Amino acid sequence: MARILVVEDEIDICNLLRNELEAEGHTVFQAFDGNIGLSQVEQHHPDLIILDWMLPGLDGLSVCRRVRQNHLTPIIMLTARNEEVDRILGLEVGADDYISKPFSIREVQARVRALLRRIELDSRLTPVAATGGNTFASNTPATPAAPPPIVHGQLRIYTAERIVQLNNAKIDLTPKEFDLIVLLSSHPGRAFSREFLLQQLWGYDYDGFDRTVDTHITRLRKKLGPLGEKIVTVWGVGYRFVI
Repeated sequence: MARILVVEDEIDICNLLRNELEAEGHTVFQAFDGNIGLSQVEQHHPDLIILDWMLPGLDGLSVCRRVRQNHLTPIIMLTARNEEVDRILGLEVGADDYISKPFSIREVQARVRALLRRIELDSRLTPVAATGGNTFASNTPATPAAPPPIVHGQLRIYTAERIVQLNNAKIDLTPKEFDLIVLLSSHPGRAFSREFLLQQLWGYDYDGFDRTVDTHITRLRKKLGPLGEKIVTVWGVGYRFVI
């Protein structure tokens, strides 16, 4: 079961979502404006966020953008704005899914389950230390299990060995290029801002700027050849890997 944050200023809707999600076994936190929503993210580190677009204080798009600067937490946007450009804007600032109001609670539950399944699949890419079943003491530390490769067509990425292969041929990448392709390809379809990439891969104290990310992406695309087209630019935001 997951920790879910619902950021919705309409109290009846917020309580409805809380009640239905808690009935499924989830732990639910609530916030009724954008600024409180951001503080709840830092306090509770939710596994998933349901975020209304129109919020007092700080609107949902701004909240989404700020969350994406530091967190990969999946975000479902709720909104009465049904124009295609609005849906695209919500996705481009970092939302993972989009539900229009009025909505069916069953649809929300289904979308939540789908995103939580994706979290579970993503977690399998992370190496897990083998605990073993031997009850006898051993002087040899348990060896961490190697994660499975990230595979997208002819692209194979071995994270433990830091090896990238394309059409069975090894590609020579710099450490930052490798980190970029791992992060992007591990979360296909998700848009990452340049600020987030800088903070995650270069560190919070890095004095670089957006052009650093752009330069590394350009080199990475060139090394990947035709597959480089899978790394697409999200205008005004950053980059995403598409499959």
